[in-house]
Amino acid sequence: MARVKPKRHGIITDMTAMCDVAFLLLTFFILTTQFKKPDVEQIKPPSSISEKLLPDASLMTVNITPQGKFYFQPVENGTERLKLLDNMGQKYGVTFTNNEKVAFTNVQAVGVPMSQLKSYLNLSQDEQKDYISPTGIPMDSTKRELIDWVEQSLAVNPGYKMAVKGDVQTEYPKVKYLFEGLRDIDFLKFWLITSQEGKN
Repeated sequence: MARVKPKRHGIITDMTAMCDVAFLLLTFFILTTQFKKPDVEQIKPPSSISEKLLPDASLMTVNITPQGKFYFQPVENGTERLKLLDNMGQKYGVTFTNNEKVAFTNVQAVGVPMSQLKSYLNLSQDEQKDYISPTGIPMDSTKRELIDWVEQSLAVNPGYKMAVKGDVQTEYPKVKYLFEGLRDIDFLKFWLITSQEGKN
């Protein structure tokens, strides 16, 4: 007598748990990722073959546009930013209100002379993002406000590190004053930000 074959049933896999795990992971990575802030102005750094990474913490950055305008990005720490603003205010005889101090803690980069900083901080956040400084921070043989920003930052925390991001078309005479000013305050170690050779 022939054996009776049992009826085959299709295997059903419940994917609900897998979807839950995938969405939990996606949510975790979205909430913990630090997104790169866009540059105030378009800067295309020169290429190099170096693969060294910049430190994440305690890094201040100087951005230099093709026209030779300077922007200063202070360290992210809010309380240390406030000390920096107080130091610069004392040096230049400027007093800042509490609202201006709060605005400074959220500023991406400083790109105006000290004489215009108060009016810049009183702009809304959207206006600040859209604002393109006609001059940047003064940095030449007569005015060295950018060096004052660096020096006062180091007064807040001597452990700060610095990176310089210049455009590939920035002319050297514009940058020379920065390097000479850093030499004058004996700040001789900093990174030059470059793009990976062969990548745009």
